Amino acid sequence: MACLEIVECWEDFVPDGKQTDFRRAVAAKAGEKIVFTWQIWSDKASFQAAEEKMHQDERMDTAGEPPFDARRLILGCFEPIVSMGRD
Repeated sequence: MACLEIVECWEDFVPDGKQTDFRRAVAAKAGEKIVFTWQIWSDKASFQAAEEKMHQDERMDTAGEPPFDARRLILGCFEPIVSMGRD
C-alpha cells in the first residue's frame, strides 16, 4: 500500500464562471476559501485497501467533526491519461 503523493492547495485564484465554477460546485459562501487536494496512489487496489483499513480503525469514529462542512466535499477517483513534468 503506497500513497505516492498528497497535495493540498489553498485557493489563490478561483474566478467566477459563466455556467459553473469551483465556488458553485462547493456552495462556497462569501469570504470562504476553497481547498483543493489530491492524492496519487501506486494503484487503485492499494487505495481501496487503505480506505477500508482506515474505516475499520476505531480511532476514526472518535476523531470528532472535521473542521469544514463535509457535506460540500467532492470526492472522485480519476485515471491519468497524460502526465508531464515528473520522473
